[in-house]
Amino acid sequence: MTTTVKRPTSIESYLGDEADDLLNYQARLPKEMLNLPSGDVVDRLFVQSDRNPQVLRSLQQLFSHGRLAHTGYLSILPVDQGIEHSGAASFAPNPLYFDPENLVRLALEGGCNAIATTLGALGSVSRRYAHRIPFIVKLNHNELLTYPNRYDQIQFASVDQAWNLGATAVGATIYFGSEESTRQIREVGRAFERAHELGMATILWCYLRNSVFKQDKDYHTAADLTGQANHMGVTLEADIIKQKQPQSNGGYDAVARGTGGKYGRTDDRVYSELTSDHPIDLTRYQVLNCYAGRAPLINSGGASGDNDFAQAVRTAVINKRAGGGGLISGRKAFQRPMEDGVKLLHAIQDVYLSPEVSIA
Repeated sequence: MTTTVKRPTSIESYLGDEADDLLNYQARLPKEMLNLPSGDVVDRLFVQSDRNPQVLRSLQQLFSHGRLAHTGYLSILPVDQGIEHSGAASFAPNPLYFDPENLVRLALEGGCNAIATTLGALGSVSRRYAHRIPFIVKLNHNELLTYPNRYDQIQFASVDQAWNLGATAVGATIYFGSEESTRQIREVGRAFERAHELGMATILWCYLRNSVFKQDKDYHTAADLTGQANHMGVTLEADIIKQKQPQSNGGYDAVARGTGGKYGRTDDRVYSELTSDHPIDLTRYQVLNCYAGRAPLINSGGASGDNDFAQAVRTAVINKRAGGGGLISGRKAFQRPMEDGVKLLHAIQDVYLSPEVSIA
């Protein structure tokens, strides 16, 4: 029997009719199976690994900055959309952010643990800000200026360039399932090895990309497929995994049915015992694939829309209750006036700061 607990009014109001279900749901997979976020996450988890002392220091810097400092959770402002989507699509809603200094100011005033953006953006302001907030250099990007448009993560920066400008960590994306994924896996694996040699932490955007994942519905965010992408990500020694929050499940079977052949390998217990249709269970399966939480899972905040505050809080509640390690939210924050962007980032962080939002 589920006991209803009184929750903060502001969080409940953002969740609306879903409040009771999301705030009181008890997950199918017990939390005791996971390595959960806490203020001693570096000492408790990463010290046991092969990361050298410089990497441990960099990880501690990430977890010790901003409003979520020393909680074990991360709130990161990502701004690689100027390359991924175009400067116009990203910054026309608020041209203030064509200037990278304003993006760093947003991350600082928003109380973020770090800012993740391009080599050029961080390099242009590094002497003024690299000591004030952890920098994460995004090493590769997908660009949409080539005709015809294609989807491929291409290296734009080197690990040594990131180190030279004072970065605390590097980030990269792999389009798992794409024709280019083999090359990307090799490139990112080498880059992460070099980053660890130089003492920087590593964050991997574990995305799926292939038209075959679109069957009766879009399975690019299916829990079983994204979970496997996460599992490959931690195999590359990503210290932190970034993943889109799951919206469905059963991607393996859907692809097999849609193509009329066999696809990959899974197990029926993934669907009958380890997950359910509930978003907290689906996200917990993603955490399970991050070496049971040894590599924190941060979910994406998604695109900007009409209900950004409610959607961001909902995503944060699901991530926290599932055992995740935080949220990375960009467009929802920077495609609006700075004051409102700060409020949105604080609303996300308030979820992780609230003792009333417990791990399911």
